[in-house]
Formats: sequence, structure tokens, C-alpha cells
Amino acid sequence: MKRFPRGTRAAGDDTKPRSPGAAPRHGLARVLSKQGVCSRTEAARWIQAGRVRVDGRIVRDPEFAIIPGRRITVDEQALDAPPRIYVMLNKPRGLVTTTRDERGRDTVYRCFDGSELPWLAPVGRLDKASEGLLLFTNDPAWAAGITDPDRGPEKTYHVQIDTVPDAALLQSLEQGTLADGEHLRASTARLLRSGQRNAWLEIVLDEGRNRQIRRLLVAFGIDVLRLVRVGIGPLPLGELPKGQWRLLEADEVEALAHSGEFER
Repeated sequence: MKRFPRGTRAAGDDTKPRSPGAAPRHGLARVLSKQGVCSRTEAARWIQAGRVRVDGRIVRDPEFAIIPGRRITVDEQALDAPPRIYVMLNKPRGLVTTTRDERGRDTVYRCFDGSELPWLAPVGRLDKASEGLLLFTNDPAWAAGITDPDRGPEKTYHVQIDTVPDAALLQSLEQGTLADGEHLRASTARLLRSGQRNAWLEIVLDEGRNRQIRRLLVAFGIDVLRLVRVGIGPLPLGELPKGQWRLLEADEVEALAHSGEFER
């Protein structure tokens, strides 16, 4: 293997580090992700494979600092920001919310097969056993507002549980409890319908924590039989069939962007 003296680099392979004291810049992989052309992980793969050039030079470092105004190409095609797209999906049970799964499980992207949509990132997550409303977009700033755990819009769920709750239990869910060092609670919890052995609750969350509803209910000795997200802020799941998706209307995108903390 040919070696180059310290301080030099192979022609066409620009891996020069940022000079000491320079203003912080976004790394190349992050820039590609922010443009909405792919995920940050996928961008790193492209970069390491030599598919990405900056000002005509191949860059193989995903953290290579990008100065505004530099020309970035992928497979020698100019990087143009794609139009912003906002999609809602009725996620079926059994799919994982990830681009690729190392265990080979089916992912939510199976629902987009043949759609010819550009790359879209999920806005938040639903675990494998959960169903319902899941958003996707290539607009990172909009997604960050939706998923902000403190300022984002409320999320509404219909949850089937293995018991019939009384008023005291519903009140306890709203007051919350300590679980794994976190105080978990529901913004509201109300009974939708019940049978002899189980019931459906409507639970609204005004904060975002990992597997919050399942962990909250387990803390009270309750098992979740089904969990369906039926609304995010002012956007309802509606009659969208299981496994199907649709584009959001412009007014829905705008309403979601303004449905966070200041609307409560």
C-alpha cells in the first residue's frame, strides 16, 4: 500500500481535518441527513464507500466539516434539496420502526414498497407490538418540533388492558408513579368501553418518554393487550386502512407545527 508523508493526502481523497480554532461546522453525514436525502447512518455508508464528493474531491470521513457554500455531490450528481414531504401511515402490528433491522425483521418501510417516495424518516416511533398513526418526513426541523418531549403536541392512544378499571385507577394513572427512576403519568385517562375481563382506555400523553404507556400500566400491575395511537395533536388517524399511507395536506402540516406547548 502506498504511504503518503504526514500532512499530505491522496489526490481526490479530501480528508483534511478542520484547523485548530476554526468555528464548528456540521459534519458531512449530518449535512446529507439534514438535506433530507437519506438517514445519517446511510449517509455515513455512502461517504465511506467513496460515493460523496465535496468540491470535486472524494471525502471518506462522515464527520468532515462542511463550510456553507461547498458543492456536495453523491454519485457525481449535485445535491439538491428535495421537496419537503409529510406522510402519515397506519402502522400495522409486528413491524419495527427503523430503516433496517439487524435481526432481519420486517420494518415499517415495507408499507412504502413501490411508492417511489423519496427517503423519509419516521417522526418518533411505535414499538413492534404497537399500531396506529406514525408520521414520516424529510423535513428534520418540522420532525424535531413534533418529537420534542416537552414542547411537542399531545399524542392520543386507545389501549386495551387485561382488567376493568375503576375511577380510582384512572385517577392514579393521571397522578402517575415512579418507574425506573422516572415519574410516569397520563395527561388524561378515561374508560372507552369494557367487558367482563378487559377494557379499552383512551390515554393522552403530553410528554414523550420511551414506552411510556406500557411502563406506566405495568407499574400498576396491568398488562397491555393492544395499543393503538389514534391521534397526534390535531391530526386524527381517521379511517386510514391498516398498512396504508397518505400525504398530509398543507393545513395539516401547519396545524401540527403549531400544536405544541403554546397550544396547551
